[in-house]
Amino acid sequence: MLSDIQITGNKDTRSGFGDGIVEAARENENIIALTADLAGSMKLQAFIKEFPNRFIQCGIAEANMMGVAAGLTIGGKIPFTTTFANFSTGRVYDQIRQSIAYSGKNVKICASHAGLTLGEDGATHQILEDIGMMKMLPGMTVIVPADYNQTKAATKAIAKFDGPVYLRFGRPVWPIFTKEEDFIVGKAQILAEGNDVSIFACGHLVWIAIEAAKILETKGIHADVINMHTIKPLDTLAVLTSINKTGCAVTAEEHNVIGGLGDSVAQVAARSFPIPIEFIGTNDTFGESGKPTELLVKYGLDALHIVEAAIKSIARKK
Repeated sequence: MLSDIQITGNKDTRSGFGDGIVEAARENENIIALTADLAGSMKLQAFIKEFPNRFIQCGIAEANMMGVAAGLTIGGKIPFTTTFANFSTGRVYDQIRQSIAYSGKNVKICASHAGLTLGEDGATHQILEDIGMMKMLPGMTVIVPADYNQTKAATKAIAKFDGPVYLRFGRPVWPIFTKEEDFIVGKAQILAEGNDVSIFACGHLVWIAIEAAKILETKGIHADVINMHTIKPLDTLAVLTSINKTGCAVTAEEHNVIGGLGDSVAQVAARSFPIPIEFIGTNDTFGESGKPTELLVKYGLDALHIVEAAIKSIARKK
């Protein structure tokens, strides 16, 4: 199956959101876009041009934006809040918890520029804790798509999904390798099958996991590669099916190893089928300014580190 995965283009995932919200808005007149002074960065230009009366510029007032969004749902609107991931979560966690999650408001929190691949903007903007923060909120769905097509599909899907959602995507141009029609909220995407090790990844790390699996194949090691685009609710059946077959796993995410995808997969394994697991992510640290791909290598989030983790996990099997 690895040979069947082909790059069909290169585009940033935030553009997938920008194109997806326009298509969703054409189907549903209740969709409203809000931003905190970042319409350009969030790729909302086409939405604003086509639906100027359904766009709200909240200015640099993210907490107020969350309150406005919560209020809009009372009148039946479907608000999509947009700003950088750091400002979508860390700056406004109290407002999300109290005004959106607690009462189950139908707000879509759409967050770009997440993780190390934000690059030169540095540690203050490269939030690496947001998946953990958001998945711990009761009733919050958390989605981290892998490429442009999947981000576009996820944006359209959450418009039809009832309840609060955190949608996380990024800034850099990235390979496009999925098909829109393959995305289903809460259902993992199996990209490759193997019997030796399971690799669970999300976001930009899915493509890197594919590259790692190709390297492993040259060493005679065949991996399950699973795109866990939905962190919550996690596809526990996909996790258990894979680890029961392989007996060991690696998780890979552009996030702190504390609190993210790895913790979720490990919890499923611990409850039903304990196995050796290695975790690829940042290790309890902030990021720094630099080029996205160089930062991924420095912090151990590249293909060679996934390969090393897979070999280590296999060696730990009993």
